[in-house]
Amino acid sequence: MSDAFSTRVLNVASGSSETVVDLTRECEAFLRDAARGRDGLLNVFVPHATAGVAVIETGSGSDDDLLAALHTLLPADDRWQHRHGSSGHGRDHVVPALVPPHATLPVIGGRLELGTWQSVCLVDTNRDNLSRQVRLSFLA
Repeated sequence: MSDAFSTRVLNVASGSSETVVDLTRECEAFLRDAARGRDGLLNVFVPHATAGVAVIETGSGSDDDLLAALHTLLPADDRWQHRHGSSGHGRDHVVPALVPPHATLPVIGGRLELGTWQSVCLVDTNRDNLSRQVRLSFLA
C-alpha cells in the first residue's frame, strides 16, 4: 500500500469505571510518523459496540459533564432489553448512537487541526471491559 494511507491500533486501558480518555497526544504522535508534514484526514475509530469517540474540551469538567449527561439520558438500570453483563449494561450499547464510534478530523501540514480547547477522546461507559482498541488512520 502506498504511503498515502497509514494506520495504527492503540490499546487503551479504560478501566472498570465510566471514563473519558484523552487520546490527543497519541493522535499527534501517530501523525508525526504517518503524515510527515502532509495535509489529509485523520480517522479515529473504536471497533466496539459500547464506546465512542468525542471531540470535547477536557480538564475543565466537560468530560465529567458528558458522563453525567449520558447518565441522565441513558440511566444505568434494568429498563434495557439488552440484558447481558452488569446491571444497566444495555444502555452502554445505546451510547454509540449518541457518541459515535468514529471521528474524522482535518490534518494540515502534518498537524491535527483542533480548536484551542478541543481534544480527541475515547468515551467508555462500559465497566465490563477494562481495555479498548482505537484505530487511527491517516489518509493523505
